[in-house]
Amino acid sequence: MSASLDTLAQPSQAALPAAVATRAYDGVICFGGVDWWYHNRGHYDIQMMREFSAHVPVLYVNSIGMRVPRPGKGGMFARRIVRKLRSFRHGLTRVRDRFWVLSPVVAPAGLGAGLNRAALAWQVVRAARRAGITRPLVWVACPPAQVVVESLRPVGVVYQRTDRFEEFKGVDRQRISSFDTALKSRADVTLYCSTWLMQVEGEQPKASAFVDHGVDAREFEAAGTGRVPAPHDTLELPRPVVGFVGGIDAHTFDPQLFLDVARALPDATFMLVGACSLPEGWCDLPNVRLLGQRPYEQVPAYMAAADVLIMPWNRSEWIRACNPVKLKEYLAIGRPIVSTPFPELERYARLVRVGEDAPGFITQVREALEHPGDPAPGRDLVREQTWTAKANAVIEALRERGITPEPSP
Repeated sequence: MSASLDTLAQPSQAALPAAVATRAYDGVICFGGVDWWYHNRGHYDIQMMREFSAHVPVLYVNSIGMRVPRPGKGGMFARRIVRKLRSFRHGLTRVRDRFWVLSPVVAPAGLGAGLNRAALAWQVVRAARRAGITRPLVWVACPPAQVVVESLRPVGVVYQRTDRFEEFKGVDRQRISSFDTALKSRADVTLYCSTWLMQVEGEQPKASAFVDHGVDAREFEAAGTGRVPAPHDTLELPRPVVGFVGGIDAHTFDPQLFLDVARALPDATFMLVGACSLPEGWCDLPNVRLLGQRPYEQVPAYMAAADVLIMPWNRSEWIRACNPVKLKEYLAIGRPIVSTPFPELERYARLVRVGEDAPGFITQVREALEHPGDPAPGRDLVREQTWTAKANAVIEALRERGITPEPSP
């Protein structure tokens, strides 16, 4: 088990040239898959940029979107518009030493493509100069950014293939797939965090490396062992508590499965912590508490407030290719875990209980409540799987291709 979760990158050896010229980058421009100002900051791209900023300046460009927003039922459409407008107001902001965040003003995905491309490139180049970046490593976690990559004159390109972006609900599949193909062909390293997806896509990328998610192990283990106070809004929850911490979204979360499980276990309290994009009123069960989104710094304490932690995923192609960040966080917390199946779970045999359907999931939750098991093996497995180790693996994979951070003066 431990060997299969090695923190070192696993590059595609066939793609490595016999000799490469060294290219030094003086900063990173990251086209993020989420928005710094309103999404949880535990995502792969944000965590990696936090680590890279210890070496060079980082410009994190908030998500430019992959789909055209469309009005729907409830207030989600309006909330999305409002939160993006609020993000625009931040412009370029220095959030910590050597870490800048840009909220570029662009039209929704797919609208005014030519004008968008020029406006985005101009804003990013200008912001990069403000951050002191002139020879960037360009990191793409949002495929539509492919159209401006060359405008930035990158020293190197990293493509973060951590999800099947073309399977995201509401996107133009053909459009996103075209970006994906171009990025795999261009990128010096295409990063995967799902062994299954990396194997399926085989030799598609010019060069690939497996570097999966890290975890802030110390913080999560501290919460799981009682060294962090429980959040005030969890203190009065009737025990036992079954918890889910993360986005409650239709492309990942299975609401019907969750409702079936919660109904079958009326003596348990089901605590949901995270932003929810499901229709209003989707859940009105008396034993369910929807606590809303919390800052990343508070996530460990909320996970630790649960007796069992769950991942009630749907059976979509998105989930099939996933490797959720929260899995290692859950393991570091040390509570029993129940999940629906997906390929990456095979690397965590005996550490995660798997429920194939609602009856199976219900059985596994009951057994986890009655027999929690020993948290030590899970904690031991992820203790060294830190974000620092993962970033170092990427730096090494790039170094093998002659792409290195410029030494600080």
